[in-house]
This record gives sequence, C-alpha cells and structure tokens, in this order.
Amino acid sequence: MRGSRRVAVATVVALTFGLAACAPALPETVVPGTEVAVAWTGELTSLNAAAAPTAANRDVAELIRADFGDLVDGEFVPDEGFGTVKIVSNKPFTVRYDLAEPVWSDGIPLDAADLLLGWAWRAGLLAVDESGAAPDESVLDAEPPKIDEFARSVEVTFTRPDIGWQRAVSAPMPAHVIAQRALDIDDPMEAKQAVITAVRSGDDQTLAKLGAEWRDGAAIEPGETPAADRLVSSGPYLLQKIDESGTSISFAPNPTYRGVVGAKIERVALVPRGDDVLERIGDTVDVAQVSPNSGNRDPIRMLQRKDFTAESTHDGTMWSLQLQPYGVFSRPQARIAFLRAVPASTLAQRGGGEWASDFAGTTSMITAPGSRAYDIVAEDSGFTQKLGEPADDAALERQNAGLPDGVGVCVLYDRRSEFARGAFAALREVTAEAGWGVRDCGSDDYAKAVEGGGWDAVIARTVIPETPAQIADQWGSSGSASVVPAPDGNRDTLIEKLSQTTDVYEAREVLAQIEATIVQSAVALPIAINPRITIIDPRVEGVSTRSGGVASLTSGIAQWSVKKG
Repeated sequence: MRGSRRVAVATVVALTFGLAACAPALPETVVPGTEVAVAWTGELTSLNAAAAPTAANRDVAELIRADFGDLVDGEFVPDEGFGTVKIVSNKPFTVRYDLAEPVWSDGIPLDAADLLLGWAWRAGLLAVDESGAAPDESVLDAEPPKIDEFARSVEVTFTRPDIGWQRAVSAPMPAHVIAQRALDIDDPMEAKQAVITAVRSGDDQTLAKLGAEWRDGAAIEPGETPAADRLVSSGPYLLQKIDESGTSISFAPNPTYRGVVGAKIERVALVPRGDDVLERIGDTVDVAQVSPNSGNRDPIRMLQRKDFTAESTHDGTMWSLQLQPYGVFSRPQARIAFLRAVPASTLAQRGGGEWASDFAGTTSMITAPGSRAYDIVAEDSGFTQKLGEPADDAALERQNAGLPDGVGVCVLYDRRSEFARGAFAALREVTAEAGWGVRDCGSDDYAKAVEGGGWDAVIARTVIPETPAQIADQWGSSGSASVVPAPDGNRDTLIEKLSQTTDVYEAREVLAQIEATIVQSAVALPIAINPRITIIDPRVEGVSTRSGGVASLTSGIAQWSVKKG
C-alpha cells in the first residue's frame, strides 16, 4: 500500500527540471526520506499570485512565498518570522514595513528593493494585466516610500487610513530576478538598485519593462520548463518539478528559509484529486479535501475506523434564505413574518442530512462562526430579537402582516445541491403550517435563474465577505454580487467607515453596526456555513487546516510531519 503511494510521488518527482542533480543540503528541520502527496484541484498558471490570484496560484504561493501575514476569517494574522508592520504616523497615515532577515533561495537577502517593487505594484505603477490596467484603486500615496536599505524597511504613506494596512505591501516577487530579466543586468545587487532608482525617479520606460516581466515572466505555459531563476523562493518550500498540465507539482524544502517554522517533510507533491480520491487516500494520496454529501459519508466513516482523521472546517461560503423586497415581500412586516416562521436549524438539519452536525449554524451574513469578530457581531446586531426567535404564532404574524392564508411564495434553489434540496423541502413544510403557500421554483441552472428573476425568495450559497470591498459587493447599494437588492445609505457609510478603520477592536464594532442594518432590512436569514472535510492519513501529523476559500491546506504545510516506516 505504501509502496504504490511512493510510486505515485516518484512519478511527479520524475517530471524534473533538471534541478535535482544539484539539490542543496536539507535543512535541519527536515526528516530525510519523508514524503507526502496532497490531492488538490487546480492548475498552476503563474508563479506570481499577486498578478494572477487564482485559487491554485495562491495555493502554491503559500508554499513558495513568505509575507508579513495572512487574512484569516477577516482578520490579519502576522508572521513575525518574515518581519513586522506598524503604524508610525496617523497624520498622514504612514506604515513601516520592516523585514526580519528573510533570504531568497538563491542566497540573495530580501530587502527594501523587494518591498519597493511590491509597493509599485500596489500603487499601480507596473500595469499588471493584459490591458495595462492597474490593480484596484490604490490608497497608497503616489510619492515613493522612504527606504532604509540597511534596516531593510520602507515607510509607506497612504492617502487615507486603510483597514488593509498590514497587507498593503509585501514582496510577492524577487526584485533582483525581475530586474535582471527585464533589464538584462547580471549582478543581482545592481539589479536591486535599478529597481530602487526606477521607482524613486518615476522612470516610466523602465517601470514598463519591470511590469511586463512581473506579469509575463511569472506565467507558466503548458509543458513549459521554467528557468531556475524563475523558481527562486522565499517560502518554506521550493517548487522543483511540474507536469505538462500544471496540475502535478513537486516541492523540496528551501534551505535558506528563516521563518518561525521550517519544513519537516523532504518531498511534498500536489497531485490531481480526481473523482476517486477516497479510494486512493492512504495509498497514492495522504491528505485530501472533499465536500460532504450522502455518497461519501460511509466511505469517510470507514476511513475514520482505520484511524484516518476527518477534520471539518468551513470553505468560506454560507447558506441563507434571502427575500426580494418587492411583490409579496414589499413590506417589512411581510418579510419579518415569513422569516420568523422559518427555524434556520430545521433547514440546516434537513439540508445537511447525515452531515448536519458539520453545517454549523450562524446568525451573521458578514462574519464566520469561530472568528474573533463573530461573537460581537452576533450579540450586537439585534438578529436574535428581530429574526432569530421563532414566532409564538407564525400564522397570526402572517395575518397581521395583511397576507391571506395560502399566499404564494416562489422559492428558487439549486436542484443540483443536496443541501438546497433538503433545505427547500423543510422550508415548504414549516411555512405551510403558518399558512404560506411555498412553490417549487428550483432550477438546474441556478446562476441563470437568479439573474432571470421572477422568484420571491432564494436559498442562496454566498461567499462570506472578509474585506469592506467584499461586503460592499454583496450588501452595498451598488453591489455587483448582491443576491437581492437592499440599498441603504447608512450601510454604505458604515462600510466606507470600516474600510478606513485601522483598529481591530473598533472594526468589530463597525461590523456589528453593518450587520444590524442587514437585520433591520429583514431580507436575509442566515442558515449555516458550508463545511469542507479534510481526510488525513494517520502517518501525517500536525495538519491544521484553515477555514475559508484561500489556501486552506497549503497555508500550514510547514508544520506537517510524517512518521517514518
């Protein structure tokens, strides 16, 4: 059994770039001979996840790039092994990004040039997409940062305070490599200086060359063999080998990595998950993630009986019942009466089936249960008092809202989803008892049906927003990702206030105020967060999966270890 697993990993290892022959000595933290195969669903298209932030590229970036920290459940979690970030002035709002002593895998230190290049991207000076457009509108001041080359730090001024100040600047790509390739410079230190000079002088011609290399030089084409200098890493692992499809990738420990936790496993392989991953787990795959459904409950239970771990986290999405604020639900009293007739736990129970206990209940549309902000938002939003407590007499509340017995409600849901089908069945039953006439408006083409309209209510699965921009997208008056219209000028003002809130405790209070406006609109009933199940071979230890939709597995892979034998 173990032999066939090793054959699978060896197959990936054989897809070599020719680097293995000159592989460096292993870091002291690594246990020689250990290897792990991780099932994933992705295709690597770029080594620069800043310029091409696909889910797969971000998975790989967590292995090969270090940074000041990550956004987890909406709040910044620092990595002081990479460096520190602190506010040095409020007027003007100025932040100091100070590197510790990280080193690129080719032995060149990370320094102010790398941060300055990262700043140039965020400031829109590198024009990182095919049309020449810059990233989202920047709040960074157009004046180049002050740099301290000896201390390896930069001081960045913002046009206004920004909630994302800790993540606004980092080092997604090695400045010396970008400049060497873009400007035909041999010496890495000379290349770094060229970056500093171009950014500080505003040399548009040189910046355009750096921008083209930033974008195009990191791209991975099918069947391509990247040059060694493109594989330079600042993270715990080095990307070593890749197959022609970009879906099977092998990594080796980075011997120059100086983070808090060093790699422990000698060989990590990302391999395609496929449809039969539960049959391969423990054989050709050691760790895999699946979405729970009725078909995989028994196979996972059998794996648990063999000491495999099945860890449940959420995948960054949630289920809710949302109402169109017109037609039958044009008046708030009607919406409140309907939502108070629906116990969210009943919908979660029926939708989740055998996995119901993994569909954790929630009372928030903008924070995740278990996050630091959730308890404050749940307590202060007023949800429990307004919508969370079932009506003593749901039929009477409907009548008091001026709606006749059997009033029709067209409910849209995704017929392809087990959870949505079960939740709808429960919804129709519980509301019938209160005199509502729920009609089945489910669709096999849910996305098209949502856009098409003609429905009164929808069982929706949406992303749990982590940033003010994402909240604005879903709940702002002009939000492009809104499921139902719920314009509110006060909410817009609060979202803008949140975007400029730099204190984490104050941010939680503002989040609660935003949630309260959603509760007052009575257009949404949170039902449950959507789970993800991680299956772990008993020989693999230290696996701690991150909730959310970004790098849930690879973000903590340096902490993993493997029992030998």
